[in-house]
Amino acid sequence: MSTILNLLIVAALAVTGTGCGYSLAGRGSFLPSYIRVIGVPQFANQTTYLEVERRFTERVRTEFIGRGRYQVLAQEAGADAVLRGAITGLSIVPANFNDAQQATRYIIVVNTKIEFVDLKTNKALWENPSMVFREEYDLPADTQAGNPSAFFGQGSNALERVANDFARSVVSAILEAF
Repeated sequence: MSTILNLLIVAALAVTGTGCGYSLAGRGSFLPSYIRVIGVPQFANQTTYLEVERRFTERVRTEFIGRGRYQVLAQEAGADAVLRGAITGLSIVPANFNDAQQATRYIIVVNTKIEFVDLKTNKALWENPSMVFREEYDLPADTQAGNPSAFFGQGSNALERVANDFARSVVSAILEAF
């Protein structure tokens, strides 16, 4: 059962990953030259999970700063362009079970909506109304016996990996014209 599920997930990821194009990192930017300051205000959180928007917003800011070409602000005021985002969905679903029918592996799925707007022209330079990111994680053996702190610890680590992947993907798409 888990092999079939894993194959379906891999197939789905392969299909969604096609057609994105290929570009070498660091080839420059398609952004107008007057964009030097980027505002990244706190993303909206349309889920029931607390603080998820903070984690994703911070990762995006860190990724922009790491690229070194732009000043990043936590608000729109004073920026040349703004990245607005929303976490529109977050689900954690069991993907594998042991003989006692306890979940041993989970998939975390995060849905987002992103828009990058040139504030001088008030036009969207890049947007994706439905970005989806997934991460799987196994539970340690003691978690399967009912240790909730280990469950939430593993889920938090998986969410951190999703936030990092999300930030790299968004910033690369914006700066490298994917």
